[in-house]
Amino acid sequence: MRKLCLAVAMVASIGLAQDGPYKVLKVAKAGGDGGFDYVTADAEGRRLYVGRSGTPGRVTVFNLDTMEKVGEVSDTNRVHGATASAKSHHGFASSSPVVMFDTKTLATIKTIDVKGSPDGYLYDPFNDRVYILSHSKPNATVIDASDGSIAGVIDDLGGAPEQAVTDGKGTLYVDIEDQHNIAVVDAKSLTVKAHYDLQGKADGCAGLALDAKNEILFAACRTPNTMVILSAKDGKILDTLPLDGSSDGAVFNPKTMEAFSSHGNGTLTIIKENSPTSFAVEQTVKTMVGGKTLTLDAKTDRVLIIAAEYAAPPAPPAGAPPAENKGGRGRGGRGPMVPDSFSIVVVGK
Repeated sequence: MRKLCLAVAMVASIGLAQDGPYKVLKVAKAGGDGGFDYVTADAEGRRLYVGRSGTPGRVTVFNLDTMEKVGEVSDTNRVHGATASAKSHHGFASSSPVVMFDTKTLATIKTIDVKGSPDGYLYDPFNDRVYILSHSKPNATVIDASDGSIAGVIDDLGGAPEQAVTDGKGTLYVDIEDQHNIAVVDAKSLTVKAHYDLQGKADGCAGLALDAKNEILFAACRTPNTMVILSAKDGKILDTLPLDGSSDGAVFNPKTMEAFSSHGNGTLTIIKENSPTSFAVEQTVKTMVGGKTLTLDAKTDRVLIIAAEYAAPPAPPAGAPPAENKGGRGRGGRGPMVPDSFSIVVVGK
């Protein structure tokens, strides 16, 4: 009962959406020690995967319908998150080493040594492979989801990869955070086919979403806070729209034709694709400060954001400049995370 009251109070304090159909439907105060980075929804398996740092690191797994914890994948060193194959029912934690696990029992199947520094990740149903991304080379390690064997590596994506998307037909797109471009990758040959330059429209892109049917990319960038919309066919810039904060993740819902960008300042910007040549900011939803990453439940059309409460930042020494909020990602200008305050924010209509 106490947890329920706290969750209700938190929803009230967060506030409802600005004018528009979306609002915060629920805040599940899951708790648990350690920081967090990525969140991934397995819509078919009805699981939600969250990487939690600490000692030991682990992937915490929740029921996607109730947000109740169902278990953990343990001993994942320097874990950032996890994804799963609907075909093989194998999960993979982006950790060092990568941990392969059974998505039903959560038991570890094997560990996979990879080079670089595992960070972001992508599951590609085109050939049932998992891509483990790294800012250092090799920039991507490609794993066969059926048996955990390494299918290959992409030594150089041309910079630091953040988020990747797949068209499901053999092409991947990867936003290169430090090089203001998007790498286009052939999933068969594991080669970079092109780089789409953002032409000075924005930099520091950390979120990437794809309308696969109409071949449109949505690059959520931090400098300035801008969604750059471009053709996935040739990289032509179609539009730029303002974001309400500094993005660290983006998703696209093909059923509603909307792109979502989550921000560390506690906002979610929703962009409507009215047609393949017409786009508009539809709504901004107030979520929870620190809620920088998100995922989409493709079954319910709900967006899930992970966040936590933080204590006030310590007073800076006399004469020191104010603490820097690095891109709104929630890493600067705040105090320590409040124990057991980790939360899952559910946004929907």
